[in-house]
Amino acid sequence: MGTLIEEIFSQRAGRRVSAGEIVLLDVDYMMSHDNTTPLAIKAFREIGKPIRDADKIVIHFDHAYPAPNLQAAENQARIMQFIREQGIRHFYRRGVCHQVMIEEGFVRPGGVVIGADSHTVTYGALGCFSTGLGSSEVGAAWVTGKCWFKTPPTILIRLEGRPQPGVYAKDVMLYVVGQMGMDGATYRALEFEGSYCRSLPVHERLVFSNMSVEVGAKCGLFVPDEITLDYLQTQTKAASPYDLPQPVNPRYERVIEVDVSALEPQVACHPDVDQVRPLHEAAGLPVDQVFIGTCTNGRYEDLEIAAAILRGRQVHPYTRVLVTPVSQTVYEKALANGLIQIFLEAGCTVNAPGCGACIGRHGGVLAAGERAFTTMNRNFIGRMGSPQAEIYLGSPAAAAATAIEGRIAVPRPYLSNLNFA
Repeated sequence: MGTLIEEIFSQRAGRRVSAGEIVLLDVDYMMSHDNTTPLAIKAFREIGKPIRDADKIVIHFDHAYPAPNLQAAENQARIMQFIREQGIRHFYRRGVCHQVMIEEGFVRPGGVVIGADSHTVTYGALGCFSTGLGSSEVGAAWVTGKCWFKTPPTILIRLEGRPQPGVYAKDVMLYVVGQMGMDGATYRALEFEGSYCRSLPVHERLVFSNMSVEVGAKCGLFVPDEITLDYLQTQTKAASPYDLPQPVNPRYERVIEVDVSALEPQVACHPDVDQVRPLHEAAGLPVDQVFIGTCTNGRYEDLEIAAAILRGRQVHPYTRVLVTPVSQTVYEKALANGLIQIFLEAGCTVNAPGCGACIGRHGGVLAAGERAFTTMNRNFIGRMGSPQAEIYLGSPAAAAATAIEGRIAVPRPYLSNLNFA
C-alpha cells in the first residue's frame, strides 16, 4: 500500500516497495534523440556487450532536425549508421520526442520508460513512471534491459476549484513552480490530484508532468482514469488492455494545496523558471519574439487557442512570431482544420515540428538584448541563443495576445474571439 509511484514500483518489482528502497526494474522503452544518442552509443561501445532487445530502443531526430549545421548532420549520419547496424525499428522524425512517444503508443499507465532527456517526465500524465537519465545510463540499459531507481518520497499537489477565464494549465503549473522553487522537489515524486486535476483533459495534464522536472522532481504523476483511457484509445497507438495503478492508503511527505479559482494568468520572468508573478505585473514589456510550441504547449489544443485569438488580426510589425507544432500529427490536424492558414495570414512563421527554437539551435535564435515571450518550460540564461537575451514564459493565450501587441499582454480582452469554426 502506498503512493502512486510506490504502487507502480511494487507491481513491477513483484514485492512491496516503499520510499527510500532501491529497486532494479525491467524497462519498457529506452528513448534518446539526436542530441543524446551519440553519448549513449559511446557508453554502449565501451561496455562491449550486445543490445538485449532492440525493440525496446526508441530514437528520435528532433532537437536539431533538419540538421542546421555540419556537426548536427554528421551526428545524425553516425546515428543512422548505428540504427542500421543494430536493426533498430523504432526510429522517428515526426516531431518532439515526448509527443511522438505518446502518439506512437510507447507510453502506458503503470509503465516504466526512461529517456536521455529531462522532460521524459512528461509521460507521468498518463500514469506511467518516466524519468530522464544521463545518456550513459541509457546506453547501459540497452545492454541490460533494466535500470535501478531509488524509490522517491512523494509530494502531493492538490489542486481544487475552477479556473477563471484566461487561466490555463500552464498558468497553474507556473504558480506551483513559483511556490515550490527550482529545488523544491529534488528527487521527489509529484502526484497531482484534486477536483481540478480530475476534470483536466490529457493535453493539460501533460503540462504539469512536463514541468515537474523544473522543481527537481524525479517524476510527475496523475492517477489514470476514464479520461486517460479515452485518450489512449482515440489519440494514441497504445494497445489495450491497460493497467490502472492507484494509490492505496498513501503516506505523503507533504501536501501542497492550491485553490486554482483564486489564480490569474501567470508569467515566469527572466532569468529563472521560479521567478513567477501575475502576468499583469509584467504587462507592457516590449517583446522581440513570440514562440508558440514545444513539448509543453505545442499541441493541437494550444495552437487552437492561439489561432482563435489571432484570427482576423495581425501580429505586431516589430515582433517575430514563431509557431511550431509539436509533432507531424499535430501539424497535419492544424493544417486540415485551417489553423496554419490563420497563423500565416496573421503574419506568423510556421516551423517544422521539433525542438530547435526552444534550445537555441535553429528556427528562432535570440540576439543579445532581445526579449522573448514563449510557451516553453525553461528560461535559463542562454536557452534560446544569446546569454544577453531575456525569456519570459506563459500560456499560448498570453503568447498570442503578446504577439498582437508586441509587448507582454494579458489574454482576457481577446477571449471573446475563441468561438470559431
